[in-house]
Amino acid sequence: MIPSVLHNLSNIHDFVTLGLKHHGGTSEFKGPWFTNIANFIITSDPMNVHHITSKNFTNYGKGSDFHEIFFEVLGLAISNLDSNEWKQERTLLHSLLKRKSFETSLQQNIQKKLENCLLPFLEHQASKSVQVLDLEDILERHYIPKHLWKLQKWLQIGQEKKNKVALENLNKFLFNCIIYSKGVEEKRRLRSGENVDESHSLGLLKALIKEGSRKEEMVENEKYIRDTALNLLVAGNGTITSGLSWFFRLVSTHPNVEAKIIEEIKDNFPTQEDNLINNLNVEKLDKLVYLHGVICEALRLYPPIPFEHKCSIKSDILPSGVRVKPNTKLIYSLYAMGRMEQIWGEDCLEFKPERWISNTGKIKHVPSYKFIAFNAGPRSCLGKDISFVQMKMVAAAVLWKFHIQVVEGQSITPRISMVLRMEGLKVNVSKRSI
Repeated sequence: MIPSVLHNLSNIHDFVTLGLKHHGGTSEFKGPWFTNIANFIITSDPMNVHHITSKNFTNYGKGSDFHEIFFEVLGLAISNLDSNEWKQERTLLHSLLKRKSFETSLQQNIQKKLENCLLPFLEHQASKSVQVLDLEDILERHYIPKHLWKLQKWLQIGQEKKNKVALENLNKFLFNCIIYSKGVEEKRRLRSGENVDESHSLGLLKALIKEGSRKEEMVENEKYIRDTALNLLVAGNGTITSGLSWFFRLVSTHPNVEAKIIEEIKDNFPTQEDNLINNLNVEKLDKLVYLHGVICEALRLYPPIPFEHKCSIKSDILPSGVRVKPNTKLIYSLYAMGRMEQIWGEDCLEFKPERWISNTGKIKHVPSYKFIAFNAGPRSCLGKDISFVQMKMVAAAVLWKFHIQVVEGQSITPRISMVLRMEGLKVNVSKRSI
């Protein structure tokens, strides 16, 4: 088994998918007794996933190995917590992310990034006769502050010295942001008094600081805010970049899909062609049903997080009949689940956005344990709605102004990493004539 895995490491996701299909959707892996490789169960069976993530949720946590590996970076925040601590943290973050003020702030920030950074850059590149760009790298820099995307080059597995330096710089940056935000918030409070209208645009970091000050029992010091801020940054950063990169790659190679997206934008924004960015609010984005379906289809085939990891607390039996001992590692492959005929039918490997559109022209509901890109059950992604808003705004704004053409001849394969990133996406950009 291990030699086969090593031989197929560069194509591990498709290798695992084929293996799971061969074993009926679930397989048990046993490492050699003389190694530190732990035994684990891997599955793509939606009923098993539903059982693990929902029906018997309390029996499956992150596990001690996960906590130990990621504690130095993630600290004690939502991505690295279980049980009651996780529940308290999720309740707090849910209340912050659902505020109207946060939605307004998010929308304004994306519009500003598009108008001042991404679109002018693409405009400049499109004016050149021949210019090949790495679109994945550009999208990543669009979403990450300059201080952070430089640090990311250092965060490579196995390079402990660079990891240490990167972590020190990252902590310094985040603590400076926290101190600055606290100072700005205090000055605003002193100027305005305590009776401040909560509906104004409020950044998430400031909201977290305000909420933390009301819940002293949950906040030891600034490290709590740092841990929470970094968890949110990690959760939204690479996943959005990954999702958009695969989206543009698929749309570029399916011109009929691109044409339908442009037509839908025309139909829903007929009088706002020259000022599309400022009119892409949350309510109007909901009208772009086909675009939503295209994004869902891209996420089905290329989920930003290809694997999820759990660890059992007590013994259990999965719906497929596999017995689970206490402290057993379980992995469910989101990548493989998007390619299973039992879930998506015989055309599961086809890029087909229409599968998401109902006869009434609305988005079809697919249970989260089948469409697993945002996880499922109580631990489903808090930022699902936020992710769709960001991806739809960027996709609509870019496609409305530019035609993205993937350079032929390049090998577009996923990197071996926790996030389903590419080894670059070389494209040509040209202005679109509407």
